[in-house]
Amino acid sequence: QVQLKESGGGLVQAGESLRVSCLASGSIFSTNDMGWYRQAPGKERELVAAITSDSSTNYADSVKGRFTISRDNARNALDLQMNSLKPEDTAVYYCNAHIRRGTRICPAGAQEDYWGQGTQVTVSS
Repeated sequence: QVQLKESGGGLVQAGESLRVSCLASGSIFSTNDMGWYRQAPGKERELVAAITSDSSTNYADSVKGRFTISRDNARNALDLQMNSLKPEDTAVYYCNAHIRRGTRICPAGAQEDYWGQGTQVTVSS
């Protein structure tokens, strides 16, 4: 079984910084693309930032220059550093990863899409 667990959300004021993290655990053979999504009340879930297994990155226009996504492949960890936060960044942030289950040396099945339970980020004005 594979699980993604986020941490690091909270309440900050506009202009401040926050870092959210995600750790994948369980029977993992390989982790491919990973990303952060967010969903604000009454809105659809949207991609915030994505990173490939070789660390190529992609950002939503609304966060370019303010957010930085990074990963540690050895720990199956994913981070999102958020600077110059704005009230419109308020949302539940979800970690996503494309993971192939198995042992370190032997895959078991095809790549699947996994989600964390989400962490709340609130930015006050």
